[in-house]
Amino acid sequence: MGFCEEDENSSTSIYIVTLKQTPTVLHNHFNNNQGLNLNVEMEKKTKDLMMHRNGSYSRLITKPHKPRNWSRSNRRYAAHISRVHDSLLKKALKGENYLKLYSYHYLINGFAVLVTPEQAEKLSSREEVANVILDYRVRTETTHTPEFLGLPGGAWVQEGGPESAGEGIVIGFVDTGIDPTHPSFSDNLSGERFTVPTHFTGMCEVTMDFPSGSCNRKLIGARHFAASAITRGIFNALYKSFGGFAADVVAAIDQAAQDGVDIISLSITPNRRPPGVATFFNPIDMALLSAVKAGIFVVQAAGNTGPSPKSMSSFSPWIFTVGAAAHDRTYSNSLILGNNATITGVGLAPGTNESTMYTLVSALHALNNDTQDATNLYVNECQDPSILDTAMVQGNLLMCSYSIRFVLGLSTIKQALETAKNLTAVGVVFYMDPYVIGFQINPTPMDMPGIIIPSASDSKILFKYYNSSLEQDLVTNKVKFGATATILGGLEANYSSSAPKVMYYSARGPDPEDSFLDDADILKPNVIAPGSFIWGAWSSVGTDSIEFQDENFAMMSGTSMAAPHIAGLAALVKQKFPGFSPSAIGSALSTTASMHNKKGEPIMAQRAYANPDLNQSPATPFDMGSGFVDVTSALDPGLIFDSSYDDYFSFLCGINGSGPVVLNYTSQNCGNLTINGRDLNLPSITIAKLNQSTTVERVLTNIAGNETYNLSWFAPYGVKVLVTPRRFFIESGQKQVITVSFNATMNSSAASFGRISLYGSQRHIISVPLSVIYKISYNRTDNS
Repeated sequence: MGFCEEDENSSTSIYIVTLKQTPTVLHNHFNNNQGLNLNVEMEKKTKDLMMHRNGSYSRLITKPHKPRNWSRSNRRYAAHISRVHDSLLKKALKGENYLKLYSYHYLINGFAVLVTPEQAEKLSSREEVANVILDYRVRTETTHTPEFLGLPGGAWVQEGGPESAGEGIVIGFVDTGIDPTHPSFSDNLSGERFTVPTHFTGMCEVTMDFPSGSCNRKLIGARHFAASAITRGIFNALYKSFGGFAADVVAAIDQAAQDGVDIISLSITPNRRPPGVATFFNPIDMALLSAVKAGIFVVQAAGNTGPSPKSMSSFSPWIFTVGAAAHDRTYSNSLILGNNATITGVGLAPGTNESTMYTLVSALHALNNDTQDATNLYVNECQDPSILDTAMVQGNLLMCSYSIRFVLGLSTIKQALETAKNLTAVGVVFYMDPYVIGFQINPTPMDMPGIIIPSASDSKILFKYYNSSLEQDLVTNKVKFGATATILGGLEANYSSSAPKVMYYSARGPDPEDSFLDDADILKPNVIAPGSFIWGAWSSVGTDSIEFQDENFAMMSGTSMAAPHIAGLAALVKQKFPGFSPSAIGSALSTTASMHNKKGEPIMAQRAYANPDLNQSPATPFDMGSGFVDVTSALDPGLIFDSSYDDYFSFLCGINGSGPVVLNYTSQNCGNLTINGRDLNLPSITIAKLNQSTTVERVLTNIAGNETYNLSWFAPYGVKVLVTPRRFFIESGQKQVITVSFNATMNSSAASFGRISLYGSQRHIISVPLSVIYKISYNRTDNS
């Protein structure tokens, strides 16, 4: 039986159905608390917090999570949930055709099913059902790096060297696939004989492309989730051009948590903002909330839809969101023109003879007399050597257009290089078609001299020189080429002290709270990490980028490349502090992040697609969050901000009109347990709307030795800030409340930013970014 890709108007679609019954992870929670009602516990915590704010009590830090044990009772409960799903479908759709793709039971209780809209309506009307949501697409947001991050002389040394750094921590990567034969995943690179952590219960799923024995002590497990894509008939062993579907992603997250991973890294984001009361209510984010409840640190790419404001694709406060920064290592080559102008470009290619200038010949001017359609827009892409005149190209630099067809994979650099070789050209110069805007050109491998000019304006400079040097013979009507150039080549790495900087494509805050783009009191992204021109393992049979076919390594860019960096660094923090909650790990990474580049200057953010390095300004928290990750400092953060599942639950309950949705997703009533986003104990403070004045509190826990801290701050423009106390002594293991008062001094809808810094006597430095968007001051008319 075959199915076509569906949309909301087709006869059948895939829906994600969640039930009100408790999932396994919450079932474990209830069992561990002897069946106590969670709301009773939360009410007690709320009372405790209120007493604490009155100075008579202190809130406890979140208890260290224990390794999850997949017990026999858990398996029985999971099997029970699966039977419940089957029974519900049989009752609701009695005698009708449907196809269940997944049963989710660990993090959320639900299933993915292929049904008609009418059948989905029947399921939605069932009392047991909480939500029925149409499945949606998600997309990928896709060395010397250890030195750039300061690992060899810092964090790795502290954790026993690179051989043992992160030992015992399991990271679950949810991405588009993995090649088990790649040397990067070999476990034979070290003499150490590490064992698979006992808390990991996953398996290595065997397929034709993933044979038995593919897993080892480094790649300890692998599973395959593509039922939603396969059902649509658009999956061929590998995903191509998109990240997948939510139904598959939820299944992967659910299984990873059940298998016992410590960290989940998501290099994918939804391709649109979730509809409904708030962006936070969607199957992926709610499954990740349950993962956080189980003690799993969750990392997600911010998205590649920057640099416009509110372009964030990772929304929830329990998710650690990562933006992309430039690497300090670059591969750039240059085209030296005959008029002494220099144009920079990309391309992992050798150069021409630097002492020789070669004639430039555009493919448009090298068409042979047999070319049938010289007006075809694509003849200048150099994909077909038969339409070009060998005598005109031979020994020269062939100029080819890099059009939107290259982006779509309809034309390729490899084919253009083959054309140039067939015509015995010296090299190839790709100029940018003006319709290709905002596309990140990766340094593509070339086996002959070549360069890609990624800037449309630089391409215009090239053509202005080229056209001005053309001469036409009035007798023969032939063109004489006068422009010359040489290619310097781009195989050698260059190192920049202006890195890191926020890349133009990296998604920006403020964090949208809902589909109406109302601002949330949550700072996103959390931090930035290397995401531009990152070398990574590449499957030689991968088809997602034709330019890297048959290659073992590729250099890619995107927030997809930044997120795994944080997952690896979080493993170092988790290894040193095994009792840290997910929020404590995030706090350590955030409060110690750097706000300066290698020169010691403020980190810059690119502001435009075109000529991004000419359109940049100092980065704000909405560009870089707390800053560029510094894991060496994160291993000794001094103080941490801690939050629990109960805090996130109360935050969700505080969203206007969210009560029924929260009940549907969590099976818990909100009651009076509500807090605002600004009151979450996050290592940042964001106020979407400051109406005259407000006060927020943060609770700091000392995980180091006894220490005295001095506080300083600078206020966002248009706001007066007061932080108390200005100085405090805190013993090891104790807590300290700081109170931050905000007063608007002007009316403004423009976001402004500040920062609180805490300087410890033992050299700990904690940094807390402040963001205020709308400011409304109190205007009084005085008639006296």
